[in-house]
Order: sequence, then structure tokens, then C-alpha cells
Amino acid sequence: MITTVVGSFGIELKEPKTTGEKIKSALGLYDPIKLAIEETVKLQLRAGVDIVGDGQYRGDMVGSFTKHIPGFKFEMNSSVIVSKIRAPQVEIMVKDIKYAKKVLDNELKSMNLTEEELSRKGVKGLVTGPSTIVHSSRIESFYKNKNAAIIDLAHALHHEMKALDNCGACKYIQIDEPFLSTGMVDIKTAKEAIAILTEGINVPVGMHVCGNLDGVFKDLCTFNIDILDCEFAGNNVNIGILEENASLLKGKKLGFGCLDTTLNAVDDKEEVEALIKRGIDAVGQENMLLDPDCGLRKVDNDIAEAKLKLMCDFAKKYD
Repeated sequence: MITTVVGSFGIELKEPKTTGEKIKSALGLYDPIKLAIEETVKLQLRAGVDIVGDGQYRGDMVGSFTKHIPGFKFEMNSSVIVSKIRAPQVEIMVKDIKYAKKVLDNELKSMNLTEEELSRKGVKGLVTGPSTIVHSSRIESFYKNKNAAIIDLAHALHHEMKALDNCGACKYIQIDEPFLSTGMVDIKTAKEAIAILTEGINVPVGMHVCGNLDGVFKDLCTFNIDILDCEFAGNNVNIGILEENASLLKGKKLGFGCLDTTLNAVDDKEEVEALIKRGIDAVGQENMLLDPDCGLRKVDNDIAEAKLKLMCDFAKKYD
């Protein structure tokens, strides 16, 4: 089974300390985000992860996008919709994804991997979905309802999806839509928005939805995506929902969250294995990608690495 991560890590951005680093900083050549990306990619590779993330160090999952999208303003750590939402004039995450791919490629040169193992390795692009962004933002003007803003934002974010698709660094692109499980989002609008985002995208597209899937799983299975990624470790309801409705995936792969990311400790080995077995029984190991429930930003780095290694060891065991 291929292994991956959902997104964020808790590695802190480091201020320049040595004389050389301070000189680089003065010249504008010191980039703490690049250093964090490098450290994060190496951590994931040490653990055995196949498809790595860049760690999401540009800010929170909403503000890191809305700061660059016309129609939003970002104030007091909140996003506010102030006018019609339009496509960004810059590529928002491409630079970091390409750097993560560069680090990955350099590290792989010194790793003794088979051709099959190398073929699994890659980097995923990450885009926060329009429903989650709009429902996390305050509408100050222009839009009378959230649904219209969601559709306009989907068109705007398609610019970033195409940029990630064309950059040559992405194994696949993950759209993060945690709000879809809350009951606050109009699912018909959310589905239309995802269809807009995925139109003309050549690499596989996944969608991550955390939270309780009761009442929404059947709808999510109909979205225009290749991978549906959900949490199963920290939510004792979702595995039962999957077992009852696995046939609805209809050819989609399942991102199977098997590590509890609310737990700042290594997960119980027997519990993780039992959960993975239930996932395999439901959809087949050939249809599963193993990953944590959500991002690992609140987990200590040494513990995050140990959690990921546990997951990757089971992926090899059941491969």
C-alpha cells in the first residue's frame, strides 16, 4: 500500500543564528521556510512515507490562500470577503511544492531503493477547498450568500490547480475540505465547486474530509475525484460507515486515516493493525492509501516520525 500524509507538520521556522546565516539573511538569501520544508521531507522519508507533503508553512490552511486571492482581505488572522472573488495573479503553493520535490529527488539518490519503490515516491500538491475557505471567512460585501462565493472561489482556485498540475512536481493534488462533514455546507454546491476545480486536471485528485461521515459519505462518493481521504483512527463511527457503504466508492481509491493526530503519542500498534485490517476487508488493499487522520502540526516531531514509521511498517506488511 502506498503511504502519504495529509498536510501540516509542527517544525518551527528557525531564525538565523550563525554568522553565515545572518549574512544570508541580510542579503535576502536565508529562507526559514525552505529549511523547514527540507527537514520535513527528510523526516517523512526516514519514516518510509511514499508521497510526501511540504509541511504547509505559509500559514493556516485558509489564510495561506486568501492572502493572494483578489476579493479577500486578511486582517486579525481572519479572512474577509470584501468584493467579487477573482483568480490570483500568482502561483500560491507551486514554489514550495517544487522545492519539496527537489529535496525529495536529492534524498532518493542516496537511498537504496528498488525501481518499484522509487516509482511510488513523489510529492502531493495541497489546495484548501472553496467550501472550507468561504465557511471560514466573513462576508462583508458583494455576496448575499455563501454558495455564490464558493462557486466564484472554485473558478479562482482552478488557477492554482492548473499551476500545480503543470509544474511537473505533483504525484497528485489533494483538496482539503474538512467543512463538508459539518452539515453547514450545501453539498450540491460543494460538488459543483469540486467539479470546477478538477476540470482539465491531468494528475490524480484527492479530497480530504475529516470529521464524522454519517450522512455525507454517500454524497462524497459521487464527487469528481480519484481519491477520497477520510479519518478512521480518531473517529470510531467512520469505519462502520465505510464497511456498510464501501461499494459506493466505485473505482475511487480510499485515503485511509489510520493514525490519531489528536494524540501526541505513538498509536497503539494492535489497534492500528486491527483498523487497517478492517479497511482492507472493506475495500481491498489495492484500493487504499495509508495516511494519518489529519495534519501533524500539533504532534512533536519525534513522535510524528515514530507514528509515520508505524504506519509505513504496516503498509509493507500488507503490501
